[in-house]
Amino acid sequence: MKTRKAITKRFKITKNGKILRKPIGQDHCRMKKTGQQIRKSRKWVLVSNWETKKIKKLLGLETKKTKVKTQS
Repeated sequence: MKTRKAITKRFKITKNGKILRKPIGQDHCRMKKTGQQIRKSRKWVLVSNWETKKIKKLLGLETKKTKVKTQS
């Protein structure tokens, strides 16, 4: 399965498998925001668990686990 290139540009994956994203609301109307809000928006934010599963699936990182039948 191909990876979604738009998702690879927007998210960052840590060594432990966590997915990070940039906070929303950085593009325009920043003049209204305080300096503290603007500085906080520069940092990466952790993505929630249910979004993490969807993003990993679109990136092709999460594979389906298949059961191996053992013959005895």
